[in-house]
Amino acid sequence: MSQSVSSAATTAGVGVQAAKRRTFAVISHPDAGKSTMTEALALHARVIGQAGAVHGKGDRRGVVSDWMAMEQERGISVTSAALQFSYRDTVINLLDTPGHADFSEDTYRVITAVDSAVMLLDAAKGLEPQTLKLFEVCRQRGIPVITFINKWDRPGNDALALMDEIEQRIGLRPTPLTWPVGIAGHFHGVIDRRTGVFTRMQRSPGGADLAIEEDMTAAEAAERFGADWTTATEELELLEMTGADHDQEAFLGATTTPVLFGAAVANLGVRQLLNVLVELAPPATARPTAAGTDQPVDAPFSGFVFKIQANMNRAHRDQVAFMRVCSGKFERGMVVTHGGTGKPFTTKYAQQIFGQGRDTIDEAFPGDVVGLVNATALGIGDTLYAGRPVRYPALPSFPPEHFAAVRTDDTSAYKRFRRGIEQLDAEGVIQVLRSEQRGDGTPVFAAVGPMQFEVATHRLEAEFGVRVKLEFLPYEIAAVTDAAGREMLRGESNVEVMTRVRDDALLAVFQHRWRMRTVAGRHQGLRLDGVIDAGLS
Repeated sequence: MSQSVSSAATTAGVGVQAAKRRTFAVISHPDAGKSTMTEALALHARVIGQAGAVHGKGDRRGVVSDWMAMEQERGISVTSAALQFSYRDTVINLLDTPGHADFSEDTYRVITAVDSAVMLLDAAKGLEPQTLKLFEVCRQRGIPVITFINKWDRPGNDALALMDEIEQRIGLRPTPLTWPVGIAGHFHGVIDRRTGVFTRMQRSPGGADLAIEEDMTAAEAAERFGADWTTATEELELLEMTGADHDQEAFLGATTTPVLFGAAVANLGVRQLLNVLVELAPPATARPTAAGTDQPVDAPFSGFVFKIQANMNRAHRDQVAFMRVCSGKFERGMVVTHGGTGKPFTTKYAQQIFGQGRDTIDEAFPGDVVGLVNATALGIGDTLYAGRPVRYPALPSFPPEHFAAVRTDDTSAYKRFRRGIEQLDAEGVIQVLRSEQRGDGTPVFAAVGPMQFEVATHRLEAEFGVRVKLEFLPYEIAAVTDAAGREMLRGESNVEVMTRVRDDALLAVFQHRWRMRTVAGRHQGLRLDGVIDAGLS
């Protein structure tokens, strides 16, 4: 009897804890301010003392989500990062993502692990190519999106024009929750459309601390800001007439997007965004499995690995598998089952990650992200579970479009060279292919974008002490084939069949699509399948 009561209490506790979680990704085009927004949210939650980005790239201190040396030097994010902190009575799991299109695969994997997304739009640039692709991926996965119009403290587009652009180009109906007083570049503050309250905003001295905010009455605002206040109220009337009001069901159904205005670098409008995330973003709920069923949050423990990262802290030189908890209660030290092998897996070294920092974690609930340290048996997409077997959908690989043979002339560094290549492959930093033509000593890097080569070679030198040379290959398209296809293609010029190391898939690589079609036309029954079309490729 006591065991039954205890089990019921635990189940109820899991449901309560899951309802307190908000797990979301910050996504956008490069330079829209993702890492700066990550810092600003953490600052408003009082988990850091000062924001790490205050004047853009030129005066950028090390933001907590950009832990890699290359990121800190260039002021860009080339890998995803996880931060967890509390705000009000809610646990925030914030996943920062790389904005550069060359790292779309990493971004896609992060999107599979979240329940909602915050999309940043540059007020001056509006919807950019990578923004459009990311919106489409969120739509395909049914992920609700909150839009934050960033950099309103600088010259930019008209606010109503940006609303039209969102609706016309991506088909999401914008429903502004806040509305700016003052055009882009002359930002006075925002009106909360739900309460009618106007909050005047002013950047703190230096910009690294919380913004200075003051609530004003309509009469006070009208006297202070004159024509700007009149324009804002007229625009609000137009929004009301067109029915651009928030509807929670439509938002959760990913057909509308709440919109807020501000400037992350000056911490303007960030508090309002954080409150909206707590009040409106969905909590952790049942997740679909590979079998087509939904796994309830109060089912026994389960989770999946969406990212692997090594050497986040060079003093530790370890490997961390980032796992999204999907159901049940996770407890450090529990023995779970590896979904791919059926073997037991002990979760002895479990940590909560805050950028480069880390703390031991004893328990976690649906929506949380747990860092499993030195979990070398785990791969990207692996499921872990306790009790009844469950499997979450596999995470895909994107079709590579750039190829380069990689080698080192330092024979004394060969073991480190191999170890580094294996690590990069395990993390999904780059796809590694084995070529019969070149042998095991010269693997081939296959990348979605050329910047992946730069990151891979930088990490080989910085983390493994190995300098490498790249020989770029004249291929730009790959397709999955089989053993029969490999034999058919042996006599073809400017065509190779290589083995993808991580899953032993055979990839036929061609100079261009026309060449692939010409070769396919000569070989009846030749298998050439696309790797994936995930909306980002």
